[in-house]
Amino acid sequence: MKQAAEKVILAYSGGLDTSVCVQWIRENYGMEVITLTADLGQGIDLDEARHRALAVGASKAIVVDAKKMFVEYFAFPALQAGAIYEGEYVLATALGRPLIAKLLVDVAKEEGATAVAHGSTGKGNDQVRFDVSVNTLAPDLRIIAPVREWTMTRDQEIEYAQKHGISVPVTKKSPYSIDQNLWGRSIEAGVLEDPWTEPPDDIYAWTTDPKNAPDEPQVIEIEFEEGIPVALDRERMDGATLISKLNTIAGRHGIGRVDHLENRLVGIKSREIYEAPAATVLHKAHQMLEDMTLSKDAARFKALVSKEYADLVYNGLWFCALHQDLRAFVVSNQRYVTGTVRMKLFKGACHVIGRKSPSSLYSFSLATYDEGDQYDQEAALGFIKIHGLSQKTQAQVQLLGQTTKLKELPSVTPPKMRKDALKVATAEEQ
Repeated sequence: MKQAAEKVILAYSGGLDTSVCVQWIRENYGMEVITLTADLGQGIDLDEARHRALAVGASKAIVVDAKKMFVEYFAFPALQAGAIYEGEYVLATALGRPLIAKLLVDVAKEEGATAVAHGSTGKGNDQVRFDVSVNTLAPDLRIIAPVREWTMTRDQEIEYAQKHGISVPVTKKSPYSIDQNLWGRSIEAGVLEDPWTEPPDDIYAWTTDPKNAPDEPQVIEIEFEEGIPVALDRERMDGATLISKLNTIAGRHGIGRVDHLENRLVGIKSREIYEAPAATVLHKAHQMLEDMTLSKDAARFKALVSKEYADLVYNGLWFCALHQDLRAFVVSNQRYVTGTVRMKLFKGACHVIGRKSPSSLYSFSLATYDEGDQYDQEAALGFIKIHGLSQKTQAQVQLLGQTTKLKELPSVTPPKMRKDALKVATAEEQ
């Protein structure tokens, strides 16, 4: 009796790499390939993805609508954390990978598979995100990464697909590698690999060229509860719907385009083009609401956490203990980040034009210079004396009294002004 082939669960997107992976794994590993397609809001037709997977040789094609899980457990927690890698990348793909890895492990257990597979290359970050996540959640599972193993160039990969009758929406004339979900869209490869080359218009799908955007600005309102967006223009809706609607609105105004030369985890710099209309607007609005509701010290420490959080997500360490610790801080930090932010969208830019919160730390009576000012200005004299005491003491002993000049240390004190450079006017001369 012939022994049944081992099963492998392949993360299947329907694109060039994973479509070729199905046939390649069957040829080189002799395994039964079951595909898993997770809908994170990338706009794919799940039925079409299922049919395509079966057409290219999968024995079974599984699809799952994971939009709600993606938003609630990944995108919105990252928004609360203010996680933006290197100040540019809102981590759309990086946030989706640990969820797909978790789904791969779950399906592998259900199907009795001995391995999982993905279509990541050996030069990118996704291989790390998938492998580390799977090894953390199910160290007994074997990991197969065909694109990392084979030696085909992208053109050879396209030829391989054509040779085996694999239909994919990629040509040598349009060789872009694209990944997208609700939180954003990334484009790389082709002419984009030359950082001097301006991205061609045909790579953008979610955003209008700002010069062709509407000539009139649009004002929107976003309501947050504990750092989570809950309503758009006073209409409450679930997270996936809110992001989808805001992607359309902000994209129409050309908002969310990013051209980023980023530092990959694997040690190389890579040019990435991103479209993230909703995420761009939500991060800006969220930051402005934090400015109103967080204390100075809490906000500054949160900035440190945001950077660490972004690096952790980008580097594929979603399931580490440090993430759980940082998440606990963020949840506590966000408990007063509730309110409404009004944004103006116009020609590729989004500006905050109003914000309000029941937990606002902004006090008009303390901030105003007009009638109603309750700030005790006389108290400032004592504050200034104490605040500057340390600097005054040091200056008297060291800075102003020093006789030896250290040439290697630049001075922060400018030279004394020459008398002939002073223009003096007296009252009699007026």
